[in-house]
Amino acid sequence: MPQKSIDELDPVTNQMRKDAMEIFQSGLKAVSAFDAVGRHLRRTNEKLYIADKVFDLRHVNRIIVIGAGKATAAMAQAVEQILGKRISDGLISVKYGHGLPLKYIRTIEAGHPIPDQNGMKAARQMLDMVKNTSAHDLVLVLLSGGGSALMPLPVESITLEEKQTLSDLLIGCGATIHQINAVRKHISAIKGGKLAQAVLPSSLVTLIISDVVGDDLDVIASGPTVPDRSTYHQCRQITDHYNITRDLPKSVQKHIENGLKKQFPETPKVSSANWSHVSNVIIANNYQAILAASQKAGKKGYRNLILSSRIEGETRIVAQVHGAIAREAATTGNPAPPPLCLLSGGETTVTVGNGGCGGRNQEFALAAALDIQGVEKIVVLSAGTDGTDGPTDAAGAIADHTTVQRSQKAGLEPFEHLNHHNAYPFFKKLDDLLITGPSQTNVMDLRIILVR
Repeated sequence: MPQKSIDELDPVTNQMRKDAMEIFQSGLKAVSAFDAVGRHLRRTNEKLYIADKVFDLRHVNRIIVIGAGKATAAMAQAVEQILGKRISDGLISVKYGHGLPLKYIRTIEAGHPIPDQNGMKAARQMLDMVKNTSAHDLVLVLLSGGGSALMPLPVESITLEEKQTLSDLLIGCGATIHQINAVRKHISAIKGGKLAQAVLPSSLVTLIISDVVGDDLDVIASGPTVPDRSTYHQCRQITDHYNITRDLPKSVQKHIENGLKKQFPETPKVSSANWSHVSNVIIANNYQAILAASQKAGKKGYRNLILSSRIEGETRIVAQVHGAIAREAATTGNPAPPPLCLLSGGETTVTVGNGGCGGRNQEFALAAALDIQGVEKIVVLSAGTDGTDGPTDAAGAIADHTTVQRSQKAGLEPFEHLNHHNAYPFFKKLDDLLITGPSQTNVMDLRIILVR
């Protein structure tokens, strides 16, 4: 977070920036992974309540806890507090630096967004742990954003290095998370419902923190415990649409081609597999964060307008639309008069062209700054709720109607930084990066625009 007062700014704008930070923190607190588990998992003597399910622990032999994602360590801490010694075995995979102290559940830290050997080791061990479970066992799966990259287990014909190349191509081409995970599921030995089938005949409950627009269960962490709706045909359509089919590793091309020829089964579908033993529960999502942020803004005297929790699209275009709404509110009082707090969530994409360092939230803030320059008084905060924006140590950035002017005084060229996807050094020099560290949750992005 910015640590110093911005001397160039007037008191009202400085206060708006502080308000934006407090509103963001309120949204973050509402989707705490630890608290979310506590709201959905409780134990009374020998009864375990998970959402609408009740398990009599006297008839449960083993409880095995596995999971993957950026927020999974905090989820696991909550599970340990509730179940304690009743946990027979456990293993989670988290992003490097996102681990927390655990007593009964082991942790493997691994690569994200590009999968690595540690992630594959964790996925293989998880699959081995549940393959010999019985009807009297309970498998508890903890999933949050990042779970797909942190639980990589490609089919035998595809190497980890080839999967890494595929991940690079999919992330860099501007594909949505729905599209990326559709392809991931079809080259995986654990995703797309395959983990759920491996757990049979034991009961399986998955607690999920959603980082996906629309909370689609088969997309979050590539849906290891739910029926898959995507197909090999859609995988081919996606790679063709982004012109990356010829760039795919030969083994991936061949695997998709063989799938199209039905040389092996599709991923498990609703009609093709047994799902009676499975329950999936979303315990936190983006809308909850937005709603809490809205309530905080109201207490601070702002009118609230929630634009959407499902914003997707190219980052700079989305930023321009948000900027236009803010400018309209500032000049005409539409769609609502100031003091106004505009809120939105979701996950935009950056089609990488010319190198640079930054993430979608920093790029959003920079593009919005260019759009609102000179229109008093507007503040824009855009941040990832996981505390990490792209490959940087920042969660996002904060900008206002003076950002462009201040950057030019500092010798920066905002258009050049935007065109080169180089927002991180831009905001670093202005001391306007949001540095929060790992937040132990992950419900996509939260954007806050204040207008007075």
